[in-house]
Amino acid sequence: MAADTPTTERRRQARQAAREAARQAVGPGAEAPAEESTPGRGGRPAGPGDPLSGALRRAGLVRLLVLQLLDGEEPAYGNRLIERIRELSGGLVTVNPNTMYPLLRRLEDEGLAVGEWEHPVRRSRRFYRITDAGAAERETLRDDVLPTLDEVADAVASLRRELTG
Repeated sequence: MAADTPTTERRRQARQAAREAARQAVGPGAEAPAEESTPGRGGRPAGPGDPLSGALRRAGLVRLLVLQLLDGEEPAYGNRLIERIRELSGGLVTVNPNTMYPLLRRLEDEGLAVGEWEHPVRRSRRFYRITDAGAAERETLRDDVLPTLDEVADAVASLRRELTG
């Protein structure tokens, strides 16, 4: 494994600051679950116990991101959605297939998305797109998620100001 570069160290510190800010944003006395201390890939806490992504997940961030990405120019299928969420969040929000595919099926069942097989005769990738009802749900979710995202961003900015003087 390559030695930490200054950029890698800065990113690690920024992630740590973001986690601490999110912990503060969740509220006083909020204790981190025990599993949070178990590092995931890259040494970061993994899963819903992560203070940064946990509060945002509870607010509906993953569902909102999926609906947003279903309305994009790129083909939307499960693995690509997982990759895009990881890219957009800089790796702070990760979604595994055991979460993504049931979510996509649920969105279809609720009429918020429609899916079509890449090859109708043989099952391969299933491409999804948002419906009008899904677009309306996305707007409702934005109203729920953006205040939480703003709280986390404000807490991170406050930490950054404190750390940089």
